[in-house]
Amino acid sequence: MASRLYAWARWMVRHRRWVIATWILLLAVVGGLGATLHGKTSTQFTIPGVEAQEAQDLLKERFPPAAGGVVRIVVAAPEGKTVTDPAQRKALDGVLREAATVEGVIDVSRPIEAGAVSSDRTIAYADVRFRDEAPEVTEEAKEELAIVVEPLRDAGMQVELGGSAMLPQTEAGGPAELVGVVVAFVVLAVALGSVVAAGLPLLTALLGVAVGVLGTMFVSRFVEMTGTATVLALMIGLAVGIDYALFVISRHREQLADPDTDWEESIARATATAGSAVVFAGATVVIALAALAVTGIPFLTIMGLAGAVTVLVAVLVAVSLLPAVLGVFGERMRPRRPRRKGGRENRAPGSWGPAWARGVTRTPAVVLVAGVLGLLALALPAKDLRLGLPSYASQPEASTQHKSYDLLTEGFGPGFNATLITVVDTEGIPRDQRQSAVAHLRGALAADKNVAAVSPPVAGPSGGVVVMAVMPKSSPDAEATTDLVHRMRDKASEVTAAGGTLYITGQTAMAIDVAAKLGDALPLFIGVIVLLALVLLAIAFRSVLVPLKAALGFLLSVGASLGASVWVFQEGHLNGLLDVAAVGPVTSFLPILLTGVLFGLAMDYEVFLVSRIREHYEHSKNAAEAIAQGVSSSARVIVAAALIMVAVFGGFVFNEDPIVKAIGFSLAFGVFIDAFVVRMTLVPAAMALLGRRAWSMPRWLDRLLPDVDIEGARLPAAAPATAPYVEKKTPRRETAGRV
Repeated sequence: MASRLYAWARWMVRHRRWVIATWILLLAVVGGLGATLHGKTSTQFTIPGVEAQEAQDLLKERFPPAAGGVVRIVVAAPEGKTVTDPAQRKALDGVLREAATVEGVIDVSRPIEAGAVSSDRTIAYADVRFRDEAPEVTEEAKEELAIVVEPLRDAGMQVELGGSAMLPQTEAGGPAELVGVVVAFVVLAVALGSVVAAGLPLLTALLGVAVGVLGTMFVSRFVEMTGTATVLALMIGLAVGIDYALFVISRHREQLADPDTDWEESIARATATAGSAVVFAGATVVIALAALAVTGIPFLTIMGLAGAVTVLVAVLVAVSLLPAVLGVFGERMRPRRPRRKGGRENRAPGSWGPAWARGVTRTPAVVLVAGVLGLLALALPAKDLRLGLPSYASQPEASTQHKSYDLLTEGFGPGFNATLITVVDTEGIPRDQRQSAVAHLRGALAADKNVAAVSPPVAGPSGGVVVMAVMPKSSPDAEATTDLVHRMRDKASEVTAAGGTLYITGQTAMAIDVAAKLGDALPLFIGVIVLLALVLLAIAFRSVLVPLKAALGFLLSVGASLGASVWVFQEGHLNGLLDVAAVGPVTSFLPILLTGVLFGLAMDYEVFLVSRIREHYEHSKNAAEAIAQGVSSSARVIVAAALIMVAVFGGFVFNEDPIVKAIGFSLAFGVFIDAFVVRMTLVPAAMALLGRRAWSMPRWLDRLLPDVDIEGARLPAAAPATAPYVEKKTPRRETAGRV
């Protein structure tokens, strides 16, 4: 691999103008398609085949009005008045008549007639039902409704909008995320010792992310995609794009510190060595994200593929566009050689690396035991992990969705927002027995200890489908509500015995079903990922113990990150600092997503660190010396890369979307733990204990696995510079180009 990348990079440098022009043209084409021909992203996470979705499909086919999206208008009377006062009622009736004229609306309920008024008559709600399902209700229609209800505010009433059609779109790119980019630039400037050199990783990463994300937006025209998929692609693409460029540029500048090194030769060698690690590490990220398809869950598969494509673009940028851009700068990328007074050179930056390596490997057993116990302690809260999807309570407190949730809870109890929809398919029940069968079921449901009320049954146009609303006493995110759903489904026998079929659906039931499906898929996915790690690292390092150690470290990182996520989002710690609106279950697809993404990123650091250790071992055959040299030469760049990823992911913690917030936090925490505790601490300690045995492999396995040479052991000897580089004492004006 290294030899081919060496020749590839030389070609890229010599044809740099054409390479740069090609990437700019690609950005223009993909950007134009993505910006003008993008599709509509979905706000709902559904899984075909689960009971809640089967019920929705049944309603869509045989009871279309019941399957339509709903915007719920929630009103609260001014202080000292009620919603049934003549003036308030007149204003409300006028607004509801106007709401019925909005395009796509097929029905508007009347609060008083429907019994949708609180017991103290201060809060009421009206359901505006659309012809289309919730994800298909247009933004224009919702905006028109927001204008229609303004007269109620003029009358002194509080008005908020909720309902299934009001799920907000997931967006990224706000000021909080930009802070992460600014922090990344500062870290790059310190790590590379140059403002110009620091700007290159950002420039190339942003171009790669733009191509990947805009391409994903174009694909959304043809496949159903959640808004979270685009945000994930942006999040991961930006982080790995900066890191991959950093690895190549830092190796290039490290080589240019030798005044006899030719800059073109250095670009080729940096791409061949660090670039090989980038290709291998990027491949692990791509495979890990694409492996989300094994879950069999469409929206998660699309998310994984969107992220994988963006990472693939980042790898291509690092080994094609970046060498071309470095060729444009040429000699100006050579670092200055700082001197002390008296002409002596300063110590090389990053000289803390040897001290760190010595400290970690001096008592490796103690370091290893302490580190493992610490990570297990961080993972401890994960034993209470509960999965779900955020309700409107998790939306920002200032949002209309959150306020509508609070008003409904105040007026009708915590279970009102968790209303479950019971759908009974009565086609198989004799007509003269249908009414009694449904009545018997209603009575059984109402008798449950956690049911506050059951609505009268409503039959579809053909009479073959009957719908009832069941209001729990507990909130949507409560474990008691999940238990209620299971008990309600256990009553299916009371309908099936008569020939009918019972389904439980609604937003709460859908969230429960999605969580259960994802929870079942998690063990299989972790097994696939761990096996993948063992195979890939065995190929990379010709070792059995190194991959085993890496996989165990990865599992510790995932456990610690999940534990921290449970501690914050489920148990409610640091809520004020992180602006978490409400505690609740961990987002159902977060564990699988975290496992896939963190696996790829963890393997990045494993490859970059261990490849440098193996590179020194190949030359010295001294295991202890190789660990010290490998950690010393890679410590600064790995720390910088990890800080950049933490900054980029951490910026998304302040996104208003609760799902994006949770993803950003878990990835930032996971990368921090994996880089600083696992890779920079536990890995050197474990390898010090293993010694030469770390590089052993059975002969039969060695013959079976391909040899990829990511360390560049078979590269040709370095060509000397055409003219020795000499740092001249020239006026500042003449040296301004050198960085």
